[in-house]
Amino acid sequence: MMRNFIQRDVYLGRLIQRMHNGMVKIVTGPRRSGKSWLLSHIFVDYLKQQGVTDAQIIHLSFDLDDEYNQVELLEGASLKDYLYARITDAQVQYYVMLDEVQEVKGFERIVNGLAAKDNVDVYVTGSNSHYLSSDINTLFRGRGDEVRVWPLSFKEFVAGRTESLSELWKEYYTFGGMPALCHMQSSEQKVSYLRRLWQKVYLTDVVDRNNLKNREGLEALADVLCSSIGSLTNPTRLTNTMQSVQHVKLTNQTTDSYISHLVNAYLFEGAARYNIKGRKYFESIKKYYSVDIGLRNARLNFRQQEITHIMENVVFNELRMRGFLVDVGVVECREMREDKSTLVHYEIDFIATNGMQKYYIQSAYRLDTEEKRRQELRSLEKTDDSFRKIVIVGDDIAPYTDESGIQFMGLFDFLLKWDLLSV
Repeated sequence: MMRNFIQRDVYLGRLIQRMHNGMVKIVTGPRRSGKSWLLSHIFVDYLKQQGVTDAQIIHLSFDLDDEYNQVELLEGASLKDYLYARITDAQVQYYVMLDEVQEVKGFERIVNGLAAKDNVDVYVTGSNSHYLSSDINTLFRGRGDEVRVWPLSFKEFVAGRTESLSELWKEYYTFGGMPALCHMQSSEQKVSYLRRLWQKVYLTDVVDRNNLKNREGLEALADVLCSSIGSLTNPTRLTNTMQSVQHVKLTNQTTDSYISHLVNAYLFEGAARYNIKGRKYFESIKKYYSVDIGLRNARLNFRQQEITHIMENVVFNELRMRGFLVDVGVVECREMREDKSTLVHYEIDFIATNGMQKYYIQSAYRLDTEEKRRQELRSLEKTDDSFRKIVIVGDDIAPYTDESGIQFMGLFDFLLKWDLLSV
């Protein structure tokens, strides 16, 4: 089913909350995830509904793959002259929106200068967090305010659709939520588009931006990360896997560097391993998740469709979309094993934290046996604290709480009813 317009209310709300706050609003996320559309259509439409005129809105694109890009303004001096010629009245509020601004030479000074003006509200987009996330405070002198955009959530994906939720879920976990897919009807089109994104946009962008000499090694690493979503790993393990399975040799240092490049391009995110009782992180060991499950599947030629891992990846992304910081939880405790006191580690899929909110969450596609149920609940029961404990199951069940205070909810309720975590 084709749709012409997807109203991304969550991100629009985050932009509205930040209007006129004196900071540079930095809209980040992977290429083709809808950042430019969010600013140039959704946010602009909102501004016009509030009475803002076309003369007050200055929108420029520097995305080199965009047919409307402003390549003649890539030199900082030219861009500055153009913008200041448009901002003519000190009594009028202007809204400046610059897409893929990292392509402009010397963009930091220009953006900082605009943000210092009382009558200019500045919004920029970027796809590489080396410039627009990790170095945000340095580049914008503490005036950066990031709004992270993801591919479509399941809730956004199903909006306006009439098919059954089970049909939509199968489509979503197969092809993911890249917005352009909503205008494609055949599987062949979707597969071709996702594969083209990897080859022509994402990997080429990472190679060119970081001056990498070993594209084969980067591609091998992307394959291994996609294949191992939800598994604990580190650069050494990844290096060994690439060498033994794909016969690609990288040093551990190079692997670590390439992981950073893929994360900085918003293609993967890592979840660190956290010792709940010891209150410390395990160094170097992480789980990595793809920012879009369709991109992950396309990278693997749709071969590895393990629904348990796919569901876990989707749950992780949903938590991140909602603004939670997410770690992998580890509960250490001593138990008698073969008449010996043994230190045992139990894993909690996610520790989701957002300010004062904190949840322990297990993603369990099936709880169809008592053994499986005990396995999923054991780590939650051993946390010994009062934070909410939630099990998300693949079945469509009514939410309930067991005698231990552990809450259970179905996957569709979790994906579609965002307020369930705040109840």
